[in-house]
Amino acid sequence: MTIKAVTFDLWDTIVHDDSDERKRAAKGLRTKREERRHQVWEALNEQAPIDPGQVSLAYDTAEAGFNVVWKECHINWTVDQRLRVVLNGLGRSLGEERFARLVEAHGRMEVEVAPDPIEGIGEALEDLAGRYKLSIVSDAIVTPGTGLREILEQYDLKKHFSGFAFSDEVGHSKPHRSMFDTAAAQLGVDVTEIVHIGDRDHNDVKGPHAIGAKAVLFVATRPDDRDSTTADAICEHHKDLPDIIDRIAAQA
Repeated sequence: MTIKAVTFDLWDTIVHDDSDERKRAAKGLRTKREERRHQVWEALNEQAPIDPGQVSLAYDTAEAGFNVVWKECHINWTVDQRLRVVLNGLGRSLGEERFARLVEAHGRMEVEVAPDPIEGIGEALEDLAGRYKLSIVSDAIVTPGTGLREILEQYDLKKHFSGFAFSDEVGHSKPHRSMFDTAAAQLGVDVTEIVHIGDRDHNDVKGPHAIGAKAVLFVATRPDDRDSTTADAICEHHKDLPDIIDRIAAQA
């Protein structure tokens, strides 16, 4: 077996999840959680008055359902689907145009105020791209794959990747093998020729291992799984990542 490709999770591996909350606060904006619920309330209240508490409860219930489907069935509901669950729970509906604007507003939130890239990622990607094919393999929790590509473009990181497997486009979320199969097909490699980098042992280590790929646990932003991981290596800083990948490749 040879290593020909490296795939990356996005959240807490390339960008620091929720680092945008600090930026939102500095701009006097609501938190993402508050803003999403406010957007739904505002859209509905334009049509007929509704209690914000009712909207928040319906949204929380839809979120709970999303988490079950995501974690147990490995499927991410799209923003469109999630918002339809909220509206159904309230017994309300929106016109097609107003609903489309609501979906768009949800999906653009992290693009317009983007989370920060993790230190050293640009240099690591540039180094690795000289020797390996690179792809993103990431769940799209609220921001769709189209928006996640824009975030990467904002930081001049998108150019390093030859493939993108986002859960809203693939139809499953990690650790489902279709996520990794999609990346492998896009890159023209076998899944056993991939090393995947991510911050969650269950999704980013157990998932690749189950299909014969290698895996590196990235712990700089989320060290929760460090002591229990079965990863082939642990990475504490992106400056170390090229050497880690090369060592794994040499041993393959």
